Amino acid sequence: MIRMGRSRTEPQEPANSYSQQTQTAPYQAEPTASSPSRAVTDSEAMARDIKEGRLSGFVGHGTVLSGETNFQAMLRVDGQLVGSVSSETGTLIVGSNGQVDANVSVAAAVVNGVVNGDIIASERVQLGRTARVVGNIQAPRMIIEDGAIFEGMCSMLGARKAIEQQAIESARQAEEEESLFAESNAIEIATETDEDDDELVEAAKG
Repeated sequence: MIRMGRSRTEPQEPANSYSQQTQTAPYQAEPTASSPSRAVTDSEAMARDIKEGRLSGFVGHGTVLSGETNFQAMLRVDGQLVGSVSSETGTLIVGSNGQVDANVSVAAAVVNGVVNGDIIASERVQLGRTARVVGNIQAPRMIIEDGAIFEGMCSMLGARKAIEQQAIESARQAEEEESLFAESNAIEIATETDEDDDELVEAAKG
C-alpha cells in the first residue's frame, strides 16, 4: 500500500529524487516573496507544497508505481501508476505524459494524460484536450475539452436527485398557489354573500 500525505519531518531542499526526474510538462511553481532575486526550482516548489499540504505526492516521468495509493490533498502523476487510487477530499492530476492504470475514487480528477479504469469523483472530473480515458465516469460535474477521448459510460451523480428535488419543489409551489387561489375565491364569495344580505335587510326596512 502506498500512502501519500504531509510528512511530520520537514522535507530537505532540494529533493534529489525530484531533481533527477525529467518532465515535459513542468510543475508550475508559485511566486515567492522570501527571495525575489533567486529563482525557485521545481523540486524546491514541490518540497514547499508538500510541507504546506498542497501537494501530497508526485510521480515523475519515467517512474512506475504499483499498488494501492491513498493520498490527502493533491497527487500529480507524470509517470505511470498501476493499482488503485483513492482520496476522500483530494485531487488527482494526470499530466499529459502520465498514465494511470487503476480505478480512481477521489474528490476531483483533472486528466490530461491516459486513464485506463473507472473514475468516481464526488465533486468534478475535467478532461483536457490531450486526455484519453477508457472506463466509466461518475461525477456530479464534468468538463470535457475539445480533443479529449472518452470511451465508456458517464453517470452524473446527484443529477437525478436534483431533478427529483426540483420536481418536488415545483409540485409544492403549485399546491401553495392553488391553496392561495382557493382561499381568495372563498373570501370573494363570502364578501358577495354579505353584500346580498345587506341588500335584503335594506329592502325589508323599506
